[in-house]
Amino acid sequence: MLRRAFLPLALTPLISAEEYKYGPDSSRQEGVPRGTVTKHAHMASTVYPGTVHDYWVYVPAQYRPEQAAAVMVFQDGAGFVNEAGAFRVPIVFDNLIHKREMPVTIGIFVNPGVLPARGPAEQARFYRSHEYDAVNGRYARFLMDEILPEVGKNYRLTSDPNLRAISGSSSGGNCSVNAAWERPDAFRRVVSFIAGFTHQRGALILPSQVRKFEGRPLRIFLQDGTGDVNIQSNQDMIAALEQAGYDAKLVVGTEGHNSKHGGPLLPEALRWVWRDWPRPIAKPVKSFAARFVDPAVEWTSVSQGHKAAAGAAVDAEGNVCFSDGPTGRIHRVEHGTGRVSVYGANAGDVKGLQFGADGRLYACAPRGIVTMDRSGKAAVAIGGARARDLAVTANGGVYYTEPQAKRVWFRAGTAAPRVVHEGIPFPSGVSLSPDHSLLLVSDAATRWVWSFQIQADGGLQYGLAFHRLEIEDEVEPGQTRSGAAGLTVDTEGFLYVCTRLGVQVSDPAGRTSAVLLKPEGKEVTSVVFGGSALDTLYVTAGDAVYRRPMKRTGVFPWKAAKPPAPRL
Repeated sequence: MLRRAFLPLALTPLISAEEYKYGPDSSRQEGVPRGTVTKHAHMASTVYPGTVHDYWVYVPAQYRPEQAAAVMVFQDGAGFVNEAGAFRVPIVFDNLIHKREMPVTIGIFVNPGVLPARGPAEQARFYRSHEYDAVNGRYARFLMDEILPEVGKNYRLTSDPNLRAISGSSSGGNCSVNAAWERPDAFRRVVSFIAGFTHQRGALILPSQVRKFEGRPLRIFLQDGTGDVNIQSNQDMIAALEQAGYDAKLVVGTEGHNSKHGGPLLPEALRWVWRDWPRPIAKPVKSFAARFVDPAVEWTSVSQGHKAAAGAAVDAEGNVCFSDGPTGRIHRVEHGTGRVSVYGANAGDVKGLQFGADGRLYACAPRGIVTMDRSGKAAVAIGGARARDLAVTANGGVYYTEPQAKRVWFRAGTAAPRVVHEGIPFPSGVSLSPDHSLLLVSDAATRWVWSFQIQADGGLQYGLAFHRLEIEDEVEPGQTRSGAAGLTVDTEGFLYVCTRLGVQVSDPAGRTSAVLLKPEGKEVTSVVFGGSALDTLYVTAGDAVYRRPMKRTGVFPWKAAKPPAPRL
């Protein structure tokens, strides 16, 4: 990737601002058709209730209603749309579209939201940092669900994310990178000026996420200056993007946190980000996630049309069962053929599943934990248990979670169940380590997966919030923090956790090593290795079940095997 060289701040020569002169593409040129700019106000936001967002729409002279136009969204819209301002976007658009150096593009310039004061004696509430600096998908959803559809009532906008770009400066630059990062299905080209990936609202985690998360089809242009206090964060970001194999570029000047360099640089930035625009932007292939999956092979659908698929479990042949609680059915996926059949038809609202060493399927059902033989005939194993998920040991012991009571239970053989831990805010998924020495319990309410050492009598000791998950900056009301749910492990002791962000892979030392993207953007609830070689990962996700080939292999949960010593 290209990155403009620069001197350390202490060695930077004194260069006047006149070095950054505007080129001809930032000035009106004779014979170049002019687009039109109109001002609007968005008054009825549901994503940011009560706010008012002023916005402007630029329509190039070449726009024709019969052909969908490319789209580029600018944050802090009033500054970017101003022809006498630092960026002069309508002028630059006119010139580059005329020269066919960018597609026919409708520009949308959005101001940050304001909650109007109730009267002249009161102050309004200003949403700029709340919208721009937050590390979550909320602002992208605001654009996709509200602003683009509103503009689309009057103009034909493309739905192709390859032809959608987003840009901003300072916090607006953060916002642009984050919006595309969260929603690559919406925006794939980014131009960011003097962004600060700092701790202001958590954006300092983005470079780390770029390294860990499975690659997304993005092209990102960054600009900053050696006089900007945020320059280090942009250096961190470009290093992460390059390490993960992204099509990215950082241009560094000598200015500070201003637009003296970025304004004249806009034509170059647009030409770079829009180059070869008919050709789709490719996914990078070098992120940490590439150690676990082939980036070129994505999730494929196994079964669709369910109410709430959950509880993925593997049998001794590598076939996978899963529950569909609202329908009362348990389904079986034959791994070799992909054929789906009904394993149990009247199981009730079943949650977690796991096969035991005896070949029976254990299920968390409304009447307690039940077992089923190959014919689907059920028998109650632990009556009255209000279990969400369970793990079955090699000798038939059962650990299970009870989220509402914040409890983890254990039942050995025919003995009475007993509470072995109490106090995790929302204990959800549960799994044994490959050698059955540790019990792992996900906490949907926080960012942690707990690890306990299992004692000879089945009791738990030395419990720690051990595996640290990636989480969103903000969650919607009623949602749990990480949404951590089902778990599974591979032969090397790596832990796979279903979360709101995707399947997170944590190493034996408790560090998140990679995050696999959600299939078709759906939230995953359970995960298991399947197939005759246990080299295919299955996940349940709402109405569907998906699978994906892996570079790692899983374990049969009822067989204990010591993993290799981890790299610490």
